[in-house]
Amino acid sequence: MTLTQPTFGFVLVFLFFSLLFFRNTYELWFKTDAYYQDIYTSLTREPSIYPFRKFFLKRMENKERWVRWQRIFSVLGLMAVIAADVLVVLAYIQ
Repeated sequence: MTLTQPTFGFVLVFLFFSLLFFRNTYELWFKTDAYYQDIYTSLTREPSIYPFRKFFLKRMENKERWVRWQRIFSVLGLMAVIAADVLVVLAYIQ
C-alpha cells in the first residue's frame, strides 16, 4: 500500500478549519456570555434556517448545564483537532 503526501493546499485548508474550531473554543471558554447570546439569538431569529431549532433551544434553557456540556465536548474536540493537525503536518513533511 502506498501513501501519498497531502498537497500544501490541503494542509493549509485543513489548518484553516482547525483555526476556526480554536476560535470558537476560545469564545466558549473566555467569552462565554457573548458566545451563548450569539447562538441563542441566531436560533430565535425569524425566519429560521435551522431545521432542529426547537430541539437546540430546549437544550439551551438551562445555561449552566449547556455551558458545562459544551466545555466537556470542546476539550474532547481540542484533543482530536490537535492530534489530526499533527498527523496531517507529519504526513506532509515526510
